Formats: sequence, structure tokens, C-alpha cells
Amino acid sequence: MARFKPIHKGLKLLPVDFDRQVIPGSFEYALCHLVDSELDLSAFHARYKNDVEGASAYDPAVLIKIILLAYSRGIIHSRKIEAACREGRGVSSHNPTSRVE
Repeated sequence: MARFKPIHKGLKLLPVDFDRQVIPGSFEYALCHLVDSELDLSAFHARYKNDVEGASAYDPAVLIKIILLAYSRGIIHSRKIEAACREGRGVSSHNPTSRVE
């Protein structure tokens, strides 16, 4: 079984809770639900060969969410997607400049 980096949705250094940032009924909420519940990602998981050795990888579900959210915001270039992730832009529909660590 492939090893993935842990996904921390709870509180971190900043008092920001990921589950409270994604508002039910928003596009972000629907995107998270669809990727987590409806998509079969087993084909992606089967390609990872790091169960015994090698560094842990990012979960494909997280990467798909990032790409789809970026594309929905009109960000199509990989370097701009990276910059948006580093700056925390587009995390929340009610505050697009909110930063989540």
C-alpha cells in the first residue's frame, strides 16, 4: 500500500479550521465531496510504489482538488498554481485571500 503525506485539516499554528473555511453549498465544498466520495482513485494509488521504501507522496485526491480548483479560478499555468498554493489564495469562496497553513 502506498504511503501518502498526512492531510492536516484541523487547527495548526493559526487558529483556522479547514472544515469551517469550506462552506457547505459552495463550489469548494462540492469539489471536496466529489473527489473524496465519488471518484475512484484506485488507478492513481496503484501506480505508487513507495510502500516499503521511498518518500511519502501527496495523496492524489489533494492534487486533483488543487488542479480542479485552480482551473475553475482560471489559473492554468503550473507555476501560477504553485504560487497560489504557497500564498493560500482561493481557499475560501467568501474570502479569496484567506491563508490556511
